[in-house]
Amino acid sequence: MNFFNGIIHNQVFIACFLAWFIAQLIKVVLTYFFENRFDASRFVGSGGMPSSHTSFVTSLATAVGLVSGYESSEFALSLVLALVVMYDAAGVRRSVGKQAQILNSIIDDFQKHRKDPLNEERLKELIGHTPIEVFAGAILGILIAHLVV
Repeated sequence: MNFFNGIIHNQVFIACFLAWFIAQLIKVVLTYFFENRFDASRFVGSGGMPSSHTSFVTSLATAVGLVSGYESSEFALSLVLALVVMYDAAGVRRSVGKQAQILNSIIDDFQKHRKDPLNEERLKELIGHTPIEVFAGAILGILIAHLVV
């Protein structure tokens, strides 16, 4: 029981979890507001505004910096992790989403001219983030960490 007790009293973990949770909740609210539909899958889905991956890791880096000091090895490690995740979210994963859009379009066009349709599922297009979505996630994560720790 020490593990679970430690987790629920760990301010760094609580900051990370809250930053992720709030970012995902914002995605659901924005989908409802802009598309007039409730989409619970946005709560666990990737992509969109704000980046929950970014809010998660920036809250981690900020909370570790507040607890262990910004000169600590723990902060350096968490900061490097945060930078890699943010680069991946706005770079590699965003490119994958764009490629999925193009491939889905090719498949749709191909299906129109074919007698026997393909049985392939559409690729997920909302995977990565725009730089503004990453920036918003970073600000959210930093704010949550400062509020919790």
